[in-house]
Amino acid sequence: MNKKVSLSLLITVVILAMTVTFSMTMVTAMRIFDKTVSSVKEKENMYEKLAEIDRYVRDNNYYSIDEEVLNDTLASGYVLGSGDKSARYYNAEAYTELQNIKNGTLMGIGVKVVKDSATGYAKVIRVYAGTPAEEMGITKRCYITAIDGTETKNVSSTDALQRLLRGENGTTVELNWLGTDASEHSDTITRRNYVAESIESMMLGGKTGYIRIWDFTAKTASDLDFALTNLKNAGATSIVFDLRDNGSTNWDAAIESINLITPDGTIASALYKNGDTKLLGYSEGENPLTLPYVCLVNGNTANGAELFAASTRTLGGAKLVGTTTAGKGTIQSEPKMLSDGSAVVVTTACVLASDGMTFEGIGLPVDIERALSADETVIYYDYVPENDPQVQKAVAVADSLAGGSTVGQESGAQASNQQVDAGEAQAD
Repeated sequence: MNKKVSLSLLITVVILAMTVTFSMTMVTAMRIFDKTVSSVKEKENMYEKLAEIDRYVRDNNYYSIDEEVLNDTLASGYVLGSGDKSARYYNAEAYTELQNIKNGTLMGIGVKVVKDSATGYAKVIRVYAGTPAEEMGITKRCYITAIDGTETKNVSSTDALQRLLRGENGTTVELNWLGTDASEHSDTITRRNYVAESIESMMLGGKTGYIRIWDFTAKTASDLDFALTNLKNAGATSIVFDLRDNGSTNWDAAIESINLITPDGTIASALYKNGDTKLLGYSEGENPLTLPYVCLVNGNTANGAELFAASTRTLGGAKLVGTTTAGKGTIQSEPKMLSDGSAVVVTTACVLASDGMTFEGIGLPVDIERALSADETVIYYDYVPENDPQVQKAVAVADSLAGGSTVGQESGAQASNQQVDAGEAQAD
C-alpha cells in the first residue's frame, strides 16, 4: 500500500513539475515573441520612414545625390542616434587610416600639427625623428600654409589638416611653409612609413625627470622603462609624468605602462551592462618606481591616460597637478568591419580604476589646481617645458615630495616667465 501511495505521489510531483515547466516556457516564449514582434514593427517603421524621405527627396530635390556619401551619412547618423557618445562609424578610407594609427605606424611626412587660432595656419607642434619633414628642415613652430595647393587657412579642423598630410607610402605632397624666421619655402615631400614615438624625456631643474607621454602604443612601456632608467642615471630625485592631451584608448598599453611603475594591486576592471565585472590588469609590483612622482593632467587627459593618473595615485601615491580630467572611461569594441570596408565601434563596458570607482562622466579631481593660463587663448604647445607654467608647478610639487623646495615655491624659469607678456610666452 505504501508503495502505491509513494508511486502516486511521485507521478503527481512529476506532472506538477512538467506543468510548471511548460507554463514557464510558454510565458518566456510569449515574452520573446512579443519583444520580437515589437522589434520587427519598430524596424518596419524605421525603414518606412527612411523610404518616405528617400522618395520625397529624389522626386523633389534640385541637387543630385552622391550615393556613397548618402550611405555613409545614414550609417553615421544611426550610430549617433544610438545614444552611445563613444560609438563611431568609419567609412572605408577612415577605417584604413584608423588601423595605421592604432599600430603606431603612419604614412606621412612626420609632423603633428594643430589649427592655429591666431593665424589660421597649420602650426607644427612636433616633428618625429628620422622623417621626411625633419630631413626637409621643418621644425616645431613652423607654419604650413598650403598642402597640395589647399590653403590651410581654409581647412576646418586639426584632424582635417592631419589627414591631408597623410597618404600612401611613396606618394608626394606639395607643401608651402614658413620657417621660424618667417622664411618662405615650397617643397615636394615624399611620404613614407615612420614610427611615432610616444615618449619624450629630459631633466628639468637639475633634479626632476620630466616624461611626456603623448600616447599609449605597443612600444610605450618599453620606451618608458628606458626613459626612467636614463633619468635615474642622470640623478633624478623625482619624476613628472605629463599626460596632458593624451586621450589614448589603448587600454592594454596603458595598463602595461602602469604595471611598470606601481606596487602590486588591481589596476583596472571592466563593468558590463549586466553587472558582471572582469579584471583588466593587475600590477605585479616587481620593480615599482620608488622616486616620488607627479602626474600633470588637463581637461583633455582621457581614457588610458586618466587610468594612468588614477591608478598611480591610488597604488603609488602620485600627486595630480593641473586641472580636472576629461571623464572618459569606457571600453569600445574592436571595429566591426562591414561588407563595404567600413566599420562601426560601440561601447561595451565601463572602466573601474584601482579604487573600484569609475571616472566616466566625472573626471579626476587634481590634488593641486594649476591652470595653464588665465588667458584661454594660450595653449600648452605655445610653451616649452622650461617655461610652461603647469610643468613648472608640477616640478615644484615633485621637488617638494623629494624633500626639496616647498610646494608654494616655483622655479626661476616659471618666475621669469611671469614677467613675459602673453605674446612672448607663446614661443616654443
